[in-house]
Amino acid sequence: MFVMSGLHLPVMKDEVVRFLDPKSGEDFVDCTVGLGGHALAVLEWTRPSGRVLGLDVDPVILERLKEKVEGTEYEERLILACGNFANLGEIVNRFAFGRVSGVLFDLGLSSWHLEESGRGFSFLRNEPLDMRYSSENPLTAEFIVNFWSLRDIEGILRVYGQERFARRIAEEIVRSRPLRTTVDLVMAVERATPSWYHRGRIHFATKTFQALRIAVNNELENLERALPQALDVLDEGGRLIVISFHSLEDHIVKNFLREKAKEGVVKILTKKPVRPSEKEVKENPRARSARLRAALKL
Repeated sequence: MFVMSGLHLPVMKDEVVRFLDPKSGEDFVDCTVGLGGHALAVLEWTRPSGRVLGLDVDPVILERLKEKVEGTEYEERLILACGNFANLGEIVNRFAFGRVSGVLFDLGLSSWHLEESGRGFSFLRNEPLDMRYSSENPLTAEFIVNFWSLRDIEGILRVYGQERFARRIAEEIVRSRPLRTTVDLVMAVERATPSWYHRGRIHFATKTFQALRIAVNNELENLERALPQALDVLDEGGRLIVISFHSLEDHIVKNFLREKAKEGVVKILTKKPVRPSEKEVKENPRARSARLRAALKL
């Protein structure tokens, strides 16, 4: 989900609604509710009594959404829960949210986090190296770059960032300690990489920041834990939708759905991942890497 020019632009909203196929009175779970773009679209289709249980690990962004819907027709039908979707089953049970017709994951980093949180998610701003979605998480990007071993830093850059210069960047990070801000980190990456790499299509620090964010928030492991729970909470005939933004996430989702299809648990609705339209990418360039996969619980 993304915020651009002050507007909340949920990625592939029309496709999400089409695959979830919400109907009046049905209940859904949005595991990454953010500023509510997808959740509110679903609530439009489930009038008058359908509900959405919206999860987010970040209490600040949940408070923003709560203020957004206060006094509107959605207030009573949007139930908000602060928690990690790795604990999806427990959260659904806690809120006694039964007969779930659909579960949605939008794994994209929100523009609110990039542009407003001040937590160091963006290499375009000078901010502390935090990168946590939740302040309850004890691990920060600053701790990783200053205290993890050269080998461990290289490992996350290579695996999570798929960074071709992982070794050189890790060596420069260790050599440059202490690093306190995003600018410190960007300068270290710049020193470690050749000049031609700085003129690429994506910013030369993109993969390093991605790797650190994934490591800090344990993103891939949380997704692996959440997907089986999503199927467990779904009612028969319910739909699972996942929007991912890089190949590591998409690989996890693809393999999970294939395995469950072989077991006869789901029917895959998307033979290939659905991509955003050219029109959407033009309006919201950050949607360009989105991939949507969907399945029906049998």
